[in-house]
Amino acid sequence: MNKWSWLAPLSLTMLLVGCATDSKTEESSQTDAKQETEEGADIIFESLQAPWNVEMSGDTFYITERDGKIVEGTQGDYSRTAPRLTEEVVAEGEGGLLGMALDPDFEENQLAYVYHTYEQAGELRNRVISIERKDGDWIEKSILLDGIPGSSIHNGGRIEIGPDGYLYVTAGDAAVPENAQKLSSLAGKILRMDLMGEPVEGNLEGYVYSYGHRNPQGLVFVGNQLFATEHGQSGHDEINKIEQKNYGWPLIEGMEKQQGLVTPWYEVGNRSVAPSGVTELDGKLYFGTLVGQSLRSIEESTKQVEQVVTDRGRIRDVMTDGTALYFLTNNTDGRGNPEKNDDVFVRFDP
Repeated sequence: MNKWSWLAPLSLTMLLVGCATDSKTEESSQTDAKQETEEGADIIFESLQAPWNVEMSGDTFYITERDGKIVEGTQGDYSRTAPRLTEEVVAEGEGGLLGMALDPDFEENQLAYVYHTYEQAGELRNRVISIERKDGDWIEKSILLDGIPGSSIHNGGRIEIGPDGYLYVTAGDAAVPENAQKLSSLAGKILRMDLMGEPVEGNLEGYVYSYGHRNPQGLVFVGNQLFATEHGQSGHDEINKIEQKNYGWPLIEGMEKQQGLVTPWYEVGNRSVAPSGVTELDGKLYFGTLVGQSLRSIEESTKQVEQVVTDRGRIRDVMTDGTALYFLTNNTDGRGNPEKNDDVFVRFDP
């Protein structure tokens, strides 16, 4: 785009460093996962298989597993179903069946939206589709958006329906950092579309709502304000207040500044924690961490951070019903140290 033609080209060194250090971000968990019991914690499900996203309707939970299954059930009792899709889920590296959002009228129409990795012409891609729950099965209904660049790393994958009724979707840079700065590419973006898959009028370009993202992993609306978590290259993980702006990757990182680019609302510093799913409760954002192996909170007013749960290993997603928190561990994804009965889905009273 012409508006960015003044930016200096990325150096080959910078690109190579980004790829080389990537395996240290979400990526490796060195300390052993513990299975002690936190006070106020209650295991809802156990023996999950690399779970990624949790949704709730009434008393029923819906959990995506990266190998292409959807777990459905109430406390202590669940079933596992492989959706009937037109493209096979490819669970390679960080790819697979990732984000899920239930339609606002789910109880009536049984529709949901999912993000998953697939293969096209020998290359990994990601797509957003709608699926319908019918007679105990999930069946693909429509393709909202496909051809999102994919890779064994940096697929993004979180889906959130905003208070405006639109679908917000995170897409990673798919290990090609310079694409995060190209409005012509869907990589390294937060995308916005309606529930039929059409881009929303007022987007920056096409489906692009914001750009300059490396690997955004979590989304939550607090009122009308969207927050996103994002993995940094080597440390410098971020939580951003999302507006229709350029968040800088790979031109700036962490708290570096450059005209026209947004620095993070919060960043972790030099040591990565790999923040993933995020929710909000009583003036705090709660976010799971993978390398950090904890559930953490951050005060919206002071940005004071606390470790809330530290005995469950890698935590991929977190949600709330307005009273309690619920989180998914992610110790069986090949980067954790699973204990007996991992992975688990836990209810926690903060």
